Parts: sequence; C-alpha cells; structure tokens
Amino acid sequence: MNSYGERIRLTIFGESHGPAIGCVLEGLPPGTRLDQEKLRRFLARRAPGQGTLTTLRKEDDIPEFLSGIQDGVLTGAALCAIIRNTDQHSNDYANLRDVPRPGHADYPASVKYHGYNDIRGGGIFSGRLTAPLCIAGGIVLQLLEAKGIRIGAHVAQIGDALDTPFNPINVTAAQFDELDEKGFPAIDDNAAGSMMDCIEDARRAGDSIGGAVECAAIGVPAGIGDPMFGGLENRIAQAVFGIPAVKAVSFGIGTEVARLHGSENNDEYYFDKTGQIRTKTNNCGGILGGISTGMPILFKAFFKPTPSISREQSSVSLSKGEDVPLTVTGRHDPCIAVRALPVVIAATALALYESRG
Repeated sequence: MNSYGERIRLTIFGESHGPAIGCVLEGLPPGTRLDQEKLRRFLARRAPGQGTLTTLRKEDDIPEFLSGIQDGVLTGAALCAIIRNTDQHSNDYANLRDVPRPGHADYPASVKYHGYNDIRGGGIFSGRLTAPLCIAGGIVLQLLEAKGIRIGAHVAQIGDALDTPFNPINVTAAQFDELDEKGFPAIDDNAAGSMMDCIEDARRAGDSIGGAVECAAIGVPAGIGDPMFGGLENRIAQAVFGIPAVKAVSFGIGTEVARLHGSENNDEYYFDKTGQIRTKTNNCGGILGGISTGMPILFKAFFKPTPSISREQSSVSLSKGEDVPLTVTGRHDPCIAVRALPVVIAATALALYESRG
C-alpha cells in the first residue's frame, strides 16, 4: 500500500519514469499559511544532480499544487501535489525486465505483479518516490514547528566512517540550523571528509556504500503516543521503513540494551531548575511504553548500499532460465543515506503529527 496514517492520511502515487509523481495529503488544518519557499528549500536538500556524491539525474523537484491550497493558505480539502519528471533515461533499464538486479526489488516485484510492473528507474520502488514524501513531510514540519517541535538529522555513518552523535540529553535547534547550512550534513567536519571519501572511493570502484542517519525531535511534550501497536516507535518505524533501502531502525541506544543491566540502562528522573521532570540519561531515546517522555526523541535509520552498481554481478535470465552476468548502466547514487536525510526528517514529521494528542 502507498498510504500512511489515519488522523492525517498520505497517499503517494506515480512511478520513477512516468510523467509525474505526487501525493495526496488529507487532514490538514484549514486557514494555515504555507511557506512555499521554505518547502522548496527543504525539497532541494534531497533533489538529485548535486555533484559526484549523488546521481547525475537532474530534476528541479518543484511541486505543483492541484488542490488544497489557495493563495498560499491551506483550505482543508485534500491537498494534491505533483512533481513532473523531466530527465528520464528509460533505455538504461530495458534489460532489467529479464535480468533482475541483485539487491533490488526487480525479481519479487515481477513475481507479485506478474511481470507488468514498470521496471524503468525502479518504478514504484524507486527512491524517486521520496520526493512527494518530502512534500507532505515538509508541510507537516511547518505545522509542528508552529507548536515548538523541531526535527533535525545528520549523516551518522558511511561505511566505517562515523560522525559524532547527538548529545542525547541536550539536542538544540541551533544544531539543526547549522546542519541545514552544511554542504555535507555531519556534526564533525573531519568525519564529513572521511565519509565523503568513502562514497567517492565506492563510486570510482563502480560500487556503492551503505550508511546511517541519526534523527532527533525536540520540543515533543511528554505523553504523546499510545501503548502497544499505536506507540511512537511503531508509527515512526512504519513511516521510516516506507523509505526505500531502509533495513533497520534503532531507538535510543538500540541493540546496546541487550548487554546492559537494568541499573545501567534505566534513565533516572530528576527535577531541573525550572521544575520540569527530566532524565539524567536518555538511553530509551525519549520514548517509553510507546509514549514520549519529554526528552529528545532519538533514533537511527540504516540504509543498504545502492543495489544498482556498474561492477559485474551474477543474476539470472527469467526468459531463458539460466544464470547470466549483469552490468548495470544508468545514473545512480553511490550512497543513498546522504540524500535520504531530509526524507527521514519528513517521515518523522508525519509520524509525530499522526501521533499528536
């Protein structure tokens, strides 16, 4: 399904090499003025064609609003927006109908859709579909910011290169603003250089490299979310796993909890100078029992390497029923995580807005 949410309902449509991609977003509050220039700047952070660290496909990614907004103000009707595709090279994918790419959805999609799925650019499985996700998330981000909630992220890891993590008990909006202005969104500039080197090395080798994005939300009051299946972790994870190439999501200290005692893992409470209840640590990532604690919400999203690489790999011919070599041509990101950063922010915004009380 290409839809998410109940209180706010997002449906994404289109295919990577079709005429356009877009979204329908329902449940927006009427009378809210949308800062469209701010939204365009947010979309530009994931747009393709930004140098050798990303795909060479060039798209402006300027949204066209078909409904739900008039004179810059949300009307309360379903908001429909499209982005027209203008730089498709569909012939690069002609052989992939018969020879599926290892690591990509080509083969299982062919089975599910009986061979009728659009293979060009990955069709509905392409990262191209994250552009309308960013339209929706960018709009909701403005609604959350009006309530004092901010969301930011940085590239936490590329290959073996690691960035400095957020301080789990003291994440600031100033950090988010600084990261937004950086050419490569890492906290440590030296780490950024190492991560860019990893990407460039993979690209030159005709390969790709995986990575991780750490995301934080601040200003989220305690008590947001629901137990069990309606928990904040559930809603965030569902939205983030909708991003192509995400293979794991980890909250707080994540899998580290498996080696700790309760006395080490528990986040002890105290009253701060303003009388607010806070915790001395934030191992839980700001969520307990599916409900926000009032501390920063922190999680990491882990991205697999781009499956489309120019190095020869082994595959199969579906028509001939035999093993064959495959060399993928075309334009592809050598690392998905970098351009996926604003997409993680967008998905988080939708999840938080969906979970509001």
